[in-house]
Formats: sequence, structure tokens, C-alpha cells
Amino acid sequence: MEVRFVSADLRRFDEVRAEALALPLFLDARPTQGALGLVDWRLVGRVSDAVRRGRFKGAVGEHLLISGRPKLPFDKLFIYGAGAAEDFTEEAYRAATEGLFCALARAKVRTSVCLLPGREGGEIEPRRAMELLVQVLGEDPPNHDEVILVEDGDAPREMAPVIEQARRRVRARRSE
Repeated sequence: MEVRFVSADLRRFDEVRAEALALPLFLDARPTQGALGLVDWRLVGRVSDAVRRGRFKGAVGEHLLISGRPKLPFDKLFIYGAGAAEDFTEEAYRAATEGLFCALARAKVRTSVCLLPGREGGEIEPRRAMELLVQVLGEDPPNHDEVILVEDGDAPREMAPVIEQARRRVRARRSE
């Protein structure tokens, strides 16, 4: 699986080619903020409306699928529950990440832009988030060709050694 990075900026999202955009929502994060707030603004409040109507709360394991087009360059917008931000742990990260990638696989999504749970607010450090992502998905997941992670600042540089180490292990296994 290829891993790339994109900034949390609507113009940058417009430049990326992927089938889906996946963004987390915490139970206690109202109104929508950050990357999800920007996307919700672009979609004229469709996410906020779904939350207001009770169709989605943000619990771990909960998913909301919205068509991204024509306002976004993605066919599918997945909003996935990350639980309560104040109770966020590595186990919550694992559960939310696992649930997200299972939902993407069920929808037959091979390329996606993803904001990992807890990354935007700093609830989990970049390197640890990548280590756990590799554990959850495996080093060479069969159902996903490319993931573009929404990250800003030094996070891509901090995650890069984990990605490179996983790539080396995959190459070594393939050459055996």
C-alpha cells in the first residue's frame, strides 16, 4: 500500500485523486471543526444536518456515507465515529481505524484520503498513530492500494520511518 500525505485544506483536497475521503467525528465535537468543518461548509452543512437529525453521533463503529460529488472531488465521503475525545485511548484509535478500513473495504474503496482519529487534535502522536495503523492493517493490506493521510507540519516526517520500515519488510518477504 502506498502512503502519501495532504494538508487539511480544501484546495489541497481538490488536487488529490482518490475514491473516498474519510474523516472522524468525536461524540463531543460540536459543531464540526477542522477538516470536517471545512468539508461540511463545502457541503452546505450536510454533515451537521445528519448529526442534528440524530442519524450520526460519532460513536466508535458508527459510519455515515455521503456522496461527495459535485462539491468534492471524491465519490464517497465517509464520516466515522471516534468516540469521546476525552476518553480517547490507543484502543479507541484501533477500534475506530479498524472499523473505518473495514467499511472502506466493504465499499470496495481502493484509494482514499483519510484523517486518522485523534491526529487533528493531537490525542495521539504521529509516529504512534502510524505504528498502530500498520498493526491494524498489516504491512501490505490486500484491500487498499493507496492511502493519503491528512497531516500537517512535521507529522509526515515523523511517520516516514515507520512507513519505510514496513515497506522494507514487505520487499524482504516478497524476495524470499
